[in-house]
Amino acid sequence: MKFNCFLFLLLVFQATFACTLNEEGSSISYEHYIQIPLGGNTYQTAGQFKEKIGENGIETWVDDQSEFSIYVKSERNQTIFLALDLLLQESDSELSISLDQSHQVRLEAGQSGSMEVGKFQLKEGYNQFRLNGLTKSGKQFANIKNLILASKEDLMLEFVKDNENNRFYWGRRGPSVHLTYSLPENQDFKWFYNEVIVPEGQDPIGSYFMANGFGEGYFGIQVNGPDERRILFSVWSPFQTDDPTTIPEEEKILLLKKGDGVYTGEFGNEGSGGQSYLVYPWTAGDTYKFLNSVEPDGKGNTIYTAYFMDPKVGKWILIASFLRPKTDTWYQRPHSFLENFIPESGNIQRSAHYSNQWARNTNGDWIELTEAKFTGDDIAKRGYRKDFAGGEINDNFYLQNGGFFDQSTELNSMHQRAKKNDTPQINWEDLP
Repeated sequence: MKFNCFLFLLLVFQATFACTLNEEGSSISYEHYIQIPLGGNTYQTAGQFKEKIGENGIETWVDDQSEFSIYVKSERNQTIFLALDLLLQESDSELSISLDQSHQVRLEAGQSGSMEVGKFQLKEGYNQFRLNGLTKSGKQFANIKNLILASKEDLMLEFVKDNENNRFYWGRRGPSVHLTYSLPENQDFKWFYNEVIVPEGQDPIGSYFMANGFGEGYFGIQVNGPDERRILFSVWSPFQTDDPTTIPEEEKILLLKKGDGVYTGEFGNEGSGGQSYLVYPWTAGDTYKFLNSVEPDGKGNTIYTAYFMDPKVGKWILIASFLRPKTDTWYQRPHSFLENFIPESGNIQRSAHYSNQWARNTNGDWIELTEAKFTGDDIAKRGYRKDFAGGEINDNFYLQNGGFFDQSTELNSMHQRAKKNDTPQINWEDLP
């Protein structure tokens, strides 16, 4: 088959004019076109050599074992015609592009622009295009910037569409999702308690299962590498910046105390402030308990303290206690969230179950929190990624993201769980 209008495609998004695909002697009009930027929608899904996926798409492709996958969500089953938008090719090569079927294309040294591939059938839901290198005469198989999809009908597709505000980076990380627990009004709360279980197989590297969030920071568990896991507790500075070195002395987070073996320092990039973490080998499938407090000191500052229940010894351990200047607040906005902080693993699913949430007011009364609002980040709100879910499951709350699953939960929806009546048993005098 021969497609005559791809020279226009790099200049046209959702074009309204008609082009003609001559197929077995008949003319078929393909009026609708979309570019899928590889920089925000592609992952290396095979091969030991780490190739580079950057703003311009696949920028290095050296190893013949490397495979790239591009994910696109379609609102319906439909036939599309596909082409590659190539950067300048340095050598001859042969590639395989697969979805419901496989097509092979030959590229020539010095070639750039559009390269026709062929027809594919998109299914309703997420589709995974796979690119594999077959032969090459030089170092690189190909440098590819976009996929170009054409159809006779409107292309109702969801994908990371642009790189404004670094959205390729955030899109490849995947959608972050949150549960905000409803607090009774007209009361001051000092303590928040939560329990977290990460199901087995749902803990890929780069995951942060945040359990006890508050208005000025967060507390939870991370997977930082194949052999390292952490309990992380951080408090933002009242001085808004992504560079902790610019925070004035009078607005820095002050460390009051920390537990044995706990690292403390500063963090940046997503706001700045005081950070603490304990390297701890938590395991998927086990239940972990979190307890933290927020309390004004009466001098225009607020003190934040975090404890983690070590199930191996059955005791609460201190992570850290910080003072936040220019702040006068009790516990606000108790919440949990789930995020992936490594863009290369945003195509892997992760999930967590959150159970038995309680808040303790300044009168010493525990109140069980059984209602939560489900929300998402900018990537979720824009519909650039739809692989997110959360709400109630088996009398617990849960969050799930990544992996390009098809069903998603409505953002800003409210969810309830059944009461457990399992009040936290805390020996306050034994807390370190």
